Amino acid sequence: MNKKISLACCLCGTMLFSPSTLAANDTLPERGQVSSAYKWHLEDIYNSEQAWQKDAEKLKDLLIKLAPYQGKLKESPAKLSACLKLQDEINILVGEKLYPYARMRQDENTANNTYQALTGKAQALLSEAGAATSFIEPEILAIPEERLAKFRQQEPALLPYAYYLDTLKLRKVHILSPQLEEMLSRTTDVAEAPASIYNTLTGADMTFPVIKDEENSEVQLSAGRYINFLRSQSRSVRMAAFESYHNTYHQYRNTLAATLNAYVKKNIFYAKARNYPSALAASLEQNQIPVSVYDTLITTVNNHLDPLHRYVNLKKKVLKLENIHMYDLYVPLIGDVTFHIPYEQGMDMVKNALTVLGPDYSANLNKALTSGWIDVQETKNKRSGAYSWGVYGIHPFILLNYNENLGDASTLAHELGHTMHSFYSSTNQPYINSQYSIFTAETASTTNELLFQHYLMQQTTDKQQKIYLLNQALEDLRATLYRQTMFAEFEKAIYEKAEKGETLTADLLERIYHELNVKYFGPEMVVDKDIDIEWARIPHFYGNFYVYQYATGYSAATALSEQILTQGKPAADRYINEFLKRGGSDTPINILTRAGVDMSSPQPIEITLNKFSAIVDELEKLLTK
Repeated sequence: MNKKISLACCLCGTMLFSPSTLAANDTLPERGQVSSAYKWHLEDIYNSEQAWQKDAEKLKDLLIKLAPYQGKLKESPAKLSACLKLQDEINILVGEKLYPYARMRQDENTANNTYQALTGKAQALLSEAGAATSFIEPEILAIPEERLAKFRQQEPALLPYAYYLDTLKLRKVHILSPQLEEMLSRTTDVAEAPASIYNTLTGADMTFPVIKDEENSEVQLSAGRYINFLRSQSRSVRMAAFESYHNTYHQYRNTLAATLNAYVKKNIFYAKARNYPSALAASLEQNQIPVSVYDTLITTVNNHLDPLHRYVNLKKKVLKLENIHMYDLYVPLIGDVTFHIPYEQGMDMVKNALTVLGPDYSANLNKALTSGWIDVQETKNKRSGAYSWGVYGIHPFILLNYNENLGDASTLAHELGHTMHSFYSSTNQPYINSQYSIFTAETASTTNELLFQHYLMQQTTDKQQKIYLLNQALEDLRATLYRQTMFAEFEKAIYEKAEKGETLTADLLERIYHELNVKYFGPEMVVDKDIDIEWARIPHFYGNFYVYQYATGYSAATALSEQILTQGKPAADRYINEFLKRGGSDTPINILTRAGVDMSSPQPIEITLNKFSAIVDELEKLLTK
């Protein structure tokens, strides 16, 4: 999987959405009904399936060219550098063109069998390429350190690989023999089966029921519309959407538990095969993140649950609820502030908010918005949620499901943060260093979100709008810092169970998830039984310890955005030059430190949690005036 795909905002409640009323006969449009102006131009990668097939054949030729290097890398620096260059060419072709094209075509319509098949073929090519290149790292690690050091001194073409080679040396104990590496590489296609089955089941085969909206009209429930319904001022609409949505997942609870169990066991197998103490340690070491960073996040957030409990109590009081339920979480504290934001208006708002990052950033941002990089509209069988996918040598792409509300405009800002990170990284780094880590990915997207949030706050003098925006800020913090940390704690718990030999049954998963909701949301919250199945609708759990980085990324972004807003150009230049342009040329911790944030400390998390508490205080004052 391309490291730069970011499944931001997909089913995780990261954003707030303004309510909208759908017509009784409203149905999702077919893709062919949507103007090309609102579609991404995947033709920028391949203008036909024939071109894709031609490159698939080219890949096989490149893999053949690898054979003469096997067993020869220790002979000369020229052979080593030539082999690494060929590996890059292979990875760019399969990982940056063949697979992204097939996968994004499939995401346009998850029920399209043609692109399901093409994606399957692309996954097979990824596996084949991985197997063919699997000898490279073990051979490099077999070169005596003094000899490799001389190679690096003698061959200028090895200079771009300095960080890669340094990192590889640290992983030496986890690299297996060439034969075992090839065997593991050939399991990739099979190992991705649980995630593939999950995506097909939830994206193509799962059908949601019709519910009644505020006007008592029948409306189709969908993944893209779910949060909209939860924001309805009508409690009966919220409850109907909540129960119907989760009941649909509940019908497949055993199958969904089996797919997640298989995915977790797969990661445990790979961790053990490579001599890691745990799947968590294996996942974090890829980016040289200490396990202590993960544990510190959970501990720090657990020590600051009181502000979240206060917020739940405030919401219960303001909404005048006798009991507050999980389906009441997303409804705004005030019901008479709505935002209808057509896509073009949303683009302008985002552009204005991000002018603080300077003219070069603004110019490249405008290119992203106007050059076919974005797939805007929700259509039938389109993948839900949103993501940004950087394609090296082409340009990034963004998938949206834009429904013309404030949350969608914020999502646009978020995904453009990922996209600009990919753009600056790819245009300033060689391929080997362009693949920035997931740990830093969420920092760029959330910095954009926070700058957008600040812009909105500055633009309004209306008390009701200010209350609404403060509420949104709290919801963003709740959903990104508290909620994603709860996900991270859930993920850690289920892996620990599985590593002890337990099977992750639906009953076990639901019990763990229920207990976490009780702890996080406090004594006033009625933790409805329906929420117990929510783990089944979170695709990020098929990302192997991915979600914690939303919380750490948000914390780093809070510090960076404050610097940009208070220091101006010096901080903006530092952010672009020392962070966005650095890509994956150093460890995430080092890159963020140069940008101005020390993520080896709990301080950024504490600052962000204190910000949440301060906003609760400010909101309470406004509501009592």
